[in-house]
Amino acid sequence: MANNNLDNYLFNKQAVVYSEARPRYPSEWFSMLAALTPKHSVAWDVGTGNGQAAISVAEVYEKVIATDISDEQLKQAIPHPQVQYVHTPLEMSDDELVSLIGGENSVDLITAATAVQWFDLDRFYPIVKRVLRKPGGIIAVWCYGSVEFSPEIDAILRRFFDLGKPFQSQSFKIASQCYKTLPFPFESVGVGCEGKPLELDMHKEMSFQGLLKFLSSLPVVHIAKEQGVDLLPEEILKDFERAWGEPESVRTATYKTYMLAGKVKL
Repeated sequence: MANNNLDNYLFNKQAVVYSEARPRYPSEWFSMLAALTPKHSVAWDVGTGNGQAAISVAEVYEKVIATDISDEQLKQAIPHPQVQYVHTPLEMSDDELVSLIGGENSVDLITAATAVQWFDLDRFYPIVKRVLRKPGGIIAVWCYGSVEFSPEIDAILRRFFDLGKPFQSQSFKIASQCYKTLPFPFESVGVGCEGKPLELDMHKEMSFQGLLKFLSSLPVVHIAKEQGVDLLPEEILKDFERAWGEPESVRTATYKTYMLAGKVKL
C-alpha cells in the first residue's frame, strides 16, 4: 500500500528502532472510535508496523486484520490473540487484498496510525470504499505533527527539523502539515473533516536515550544518511544533552496529534 519500494526499504531498515521509540496511543481514542460504529466484528489496521494501534483496536473489536508491506516491521509485532498480522507485498492485487480482509462491505473500522501519508491514495481509498461496511463502517487516520518537551528542547528540535527539510519526502510533508493537506474524501462523523483534522495530545514519558531513538527512527534521518548527510551531528547531540539536564532524568513528551475519521458517502 506504500508509494514505492524505497518506502518499504526504509521501514524494513528501521523496524527495531521504530518499535522501541514510538508512543502507545491512548485507549480513549479507540473507545471514541468504537462508539461511532454500530458493529464491532472486524477491524483493519493498515500499515500496522509493530501493531501498536492494532492491539488497542483489538480491545474494542472482536477481530483485527493488521497488515503491512514490511515483513521486518511485522517481525517486531506485539502478539495479541485477536490480531492477525499479515504481510501484504506491493505486488498483491486489489482483489486479493479485499478478499484477505474479508470481502466487500465487511469491515466496521479501518485505522491507519501515522501511516496513510505513505500510501498510494489513488489505490487505497477505492479499496477502503469497497471493504467498509455500508452503512456503519468508518475509517480513521491520524499522525503527530510535532513533539514538545520544554521551550529550550523544543528550540533545538525546530533546528533539527529545519536541517531535515531538504530531505523531506512529500509523504513526510503531509504529516508535518498535520494532515491539513491530506485528501480525505469521506463524510465527516464528527472527528475532523478534510482540511480540518481534530487536534489531540498524546503523552509519553521519555528518557534522553528515548529521545535519541525517536529522532533516529524518523524516515527523514535515513533519507539524509543515504545522501551522505548526518542530521544528528555531534553539535546538535550536545545541545540536546545540555538542554535535557541529567541524562537519567525522564521528561514528558507531548505529541501534537491530528485525526480524521469519516464514512463512505452514499
